[in-house]
Amino acid sequence: MRVNAPDPTTMPTQAAPVTHYENFPVASWLCPAHLRQPIAAIYAFARAADDIADEGDALAEQRLETLHAYREELHAIAGGAQPQARWAAIFGPLQYNIMQHQLPVRLLDDLLSAFVQDIEKTRDHATYANRAELLDYCRRSANPVGRLLLHLYGVHDDTSLAQSDAVCTALQLINFWQDLSEDIPRGRHYLTDADCAQFGVTRAALAAQKVTPNIQKLIAANADWARDSMQKGSNLVHTLPGRIGWELRLVVQGGLCILDKVDAQAGRSLHTRQTIHKIDAPRLLSRALWM
Repeated sequence: MRVNAPDPTTMPTQAAPVTHYENFPVASWLCPAHLRQPIAAIYAFARAADDIADEGDALAEQRLETLHAYREELHAIAGGAQPQARWAAIFGPLQYNIMQHQLPVRLLDDLLSAFVQDIEKTRDHATYANRAELLDYCRRSANPVGRLLLHLYGVHDDTSLAQSDAVCTALQLINFWQDLSEDIPRGRHYLTDADCAQFGVTRAALAAQKVTPNIQKLIAANADWARDSMQKGSNLVHTLPGRIGWELRLVVQGGLCILDKVDAQAGRSLHTRQTIHKIDAPRLLSRALWM
């Protein structure tokens, strides 16, 4: 898609630095310098949309209305329109990088569709029937990020894309099992109906946040699912050259570290959230080195 260049005298083209906690490095020094800005622009776009969907006390319909306007702005700037003042700090850099790197706008739009789904599911107290439904959500909420990064690095073969999808899906699933203590009280249910039924766990039992043997088995099975997905995609670190390969090694090991913590909690992730700390760094680096 060809777009007109943003006017550098009126529009920002540099994305804000990453300051939000993440389980993995974003636009770090491991990235080639010329790709740090497009990665930061993509991250800022997704982060702002996530905040619209998740932060503050706005009602669901207000969030959906704002996301609709945000989505319209994405397609407007992708078509060459000057970014509006409301989100100029987000869409100025994004438009510049869409032009410079021919970023696939469809993948950016997929991210927004996932945020809309999150709002609607929470509003309707809805759940995911099975893993296939949850994987479709991951296809739009996580996998586009990996594909955008591969696009920036000029990697387009089917095997690499499939491995990237497996890693990104794993990271999304890991985030779910890491955040159970926050999501369930907010009415967000990512443990599927089929999995809950398989282990004899009710929604009421999960809401009570009391760990039982069945809940332990339910969470362990889902952690295994995430680990299996990560293992399916982890060979991508040997395909990608130089810095991106090392960055991905840390991403993979960061996700696996969280999974180790979830497993060690033996169901207590239902009421306690674990994160990566500085003390984990030596283990992450060692594991990344020996992948």
